[in-house]
Amino acid sequence: MLVVAVLGALCLGTPVVPPWELPGVIGGEGIAGVVVTELRLPRLVLALVAGACLGAAGLVLQEALRNPLAVPELLGVSSGAALGVAAPLVLAVSVPLAVQPLLAIGGAAIGGVLTLLAAGFGRSPAAVLLTGAAVAAALQAALLVLMVLADQLDLQLIYRYLLGSLSARTWPDVHGLWPWLAAAVPALVLCAPVLSVLRLGDDDARALGVRVRRARLAALAIVVVLIAPVVAVCGPVAWVGFLAPALARRLRPDSDAVGWLPWAAVWGAVVVACADLPARLALAPVETPVGAWTALLGVPAGVALLKTRAGER
Repeated sequence: MLVVAVLGALCLGTPVVPPWELPGVIGGEGIAGVVVTELRLPRLVLALVAGACLGAAGLVLQEALRNPLAVPELLGVSSGAALGVAAPLVLAVSVPLAVQPLLAIGGAAIGGVLTLLAAGFGRSPAAVLLTGAAVAAALQAALLVLMVLADQLDLQLIYRYLLGSLSARTWPDVHGLWPWLAAAVPALVLCAPVLSVLRLGDDDARALGVRVRRARLAALAIVVVLIAPVVAVCGPVAWVGFLAPALARRLRPDSDAVGWLPWAAVWGAVVVACADLPARLALAPVETPVGAWTALLGVPAGVALLKTRAGER
């Protein structure tokens, strides 16, 4: 699936490039070389990186809260990041591209901290999930208020951004993600064994020496660093954080968080890369938001996975 998505992203469109001509086209001169190297390739890399971040973040949240429905969209993280990026657009504040990830991280951190404060700093995973849904709804209401205040042009930009879009993304957008990934990936490697212990339950985790509350706070911090820069560039791409971990568990049911984490990242990359193909080509030359396609693909697949899991039990 990943190979097909990569070839489709680089070959399909206007102009069409046969797969056997790709090595000579990438980096070459002419219209095809410019289109593939400067437009399609950075968009593909961004789709893969964003999907991997979303998939890994979804698994971290689900394992930390011991709930397969715990996703960034339900904990105020994605909504907070989107609010931090959309607010300057509505208020007509000029923000440099390098500052947008910081605004997204600030908004995501606010959403996450509000959730933890209201839920008693993670004393109960179920309380965190329910409280996070309420905080996410409040932040989305704030976004709606901002959209009411926006003029028509800004409203169209915000609407597309809130659905998640990879349109017109180039190499500078990709380069802006690497510093955050350099900080998040080592933290993920250190966090994965602790997540496996948290899965045993709070009492057993404490008996094994894990400080449960601090571990959940650390997990939320890692999720913020993973999600916020992606939301700053692509917008909140929905359902990837739910679908990718579900697929990883489905295909490796006997593993744990250490084994599921890389597969959740890979499946997240596959989901976003596959969803970007119809987003770019289905209504060409008009592009549709990739977040709409991840939802269209993710909702039925997620329901089928949950039903299969319930039937096996």
